[in-house]
Amino acid sequence: MTDRLTLAATLTGPDAPGTTAALMGAIAGLGTEVLDFEQVVLRGQATLALLLGSLPDDLDTLEDRLAGTCARLGYRLTITEGVGDNPPRRDRVVVTLLGRPLRATHLAAVARIVASQGGNIDRSRRLSRTPMTSLELLVSEADVDHLRPALAVAAAELGFDVAVAQAGLGRQGRRLVVMDVDSTLIRDEVIELLARHAGREAEVAAVTERAMRGELDFAASLHERVRALAGLPTSVFAEVGEAVRLTPGARTLVATLKDLGFAVGLVSGGFIEVVGPLAASLGIEHVHANSLEVAGGRLTGRVAGPVVDRAAKAETLRRFAAEEGLPLVRTVAIGDGANDLDMLAAAGLGIAFNAKPAVRASADTALNLPYLDAVLYLLGFSREEVEDAAAMRSPHPGRG
Repeated sequence: MTDRLTLAATLTGPDAPGTTAALMGAIAGLGTEVLDFEQVVLRGQATLALLLGSLPDDLDTLEDRLAGTCARLGYRLTITEGVGDNPPRRDRVVVTLLGRPLRATHLAAVARIVASQGGNIDRSRRLSRTPMTSLELLVSEADVDHLRPALAVAAAELGFDVAVAQAGLGRQGRRLVVMDVDSTLIRDEVIELLARHAGREAEVAAVTERAMRGELDFAASLHERVRALAGLPTSVFAEVGEAVRLTPGARTLVATLKDLGFAVGLVSGGFIEVVGPLAASLGIEHVHANSLEVAGGRLTGRVAGPVVDRAAKAETLRRFAAEEGLPLVRTVAIGDGANDLDMLAAAGLGIAFNAKPAVRASADTALNLPYLDAVLYLLGFSREEVEDAAAMRSPHPGRG
């Protein structure tokens, strides 16, 4: 094959049903072999690329038939004769861009960095157009460890999101997705909602913010904040549970992951008394969080048992993966604070979601858009696929 004559044809014109059938029908009797075929349609205009082998001795007949058919269809035709097949695409990675909006400046920066590292963009496709634009680029001759930090810097400077992952079978199989809860799965901090009932929300929120930035030891800060809850009745758990607001796209993310047969888990520095019922309502099977000590139907202001700190979160990720029989390379962790750093580092893919600067800098990728279901695009699923799955679950799907 390496020394055989081949013919590459590129055709561009108005998209219409039957175009491919007409083209292939025109050359069907010549014994020509189709080595490669790619097509893209953009706002009614189609571009088709063909690589043909086993060419007839009389190439003029083949080229005349293609040219005549293109003329009838209103297509422009470019033909290039050569030798052999496409070169193999080695060291393949997937680059996903997300923006609201996604600008030419963003794509230009990505393409420039890919080229500067010797990579080549072989294919691309759009994954979503609303409420954000996301594009998936298949890049060859690239190295994840070098490309990822360079693109992360450009994304932070220009205001878009980008993810880089190794291409291959690892992106196709079943995975475990483990999420933080406060300010990730939900828009709230549960301990602040509890503190509101004690009239100490501002005080607790200030300590929470310092802990999330990594300025305070998480365990010590948690004990300090929990002391402010002393005396609250246990009925507060149900009230706070009702007040919790899911992050936009959270329900869609969890439901779609479950449609795919993925395992989903929650690991939280918050409290199982609120996180547990929330997980059950979403059908999430793996849950781990702190417990609050109770005496006489009221909170004592103490945590019951070991604190779920950053080390415990990473260990919980490993435990969930072992229970599912999955290697860590097939795990995804999503979080926003310093308490999530070890978990994000341990996972096959760590995603910082609207995170603090230190977390964004340490994670594999960062999402700064307000929609949690954008994680699905990083896993290679399109908006159309997500909406089709939602339509099968319910006649009236909605974002939640």
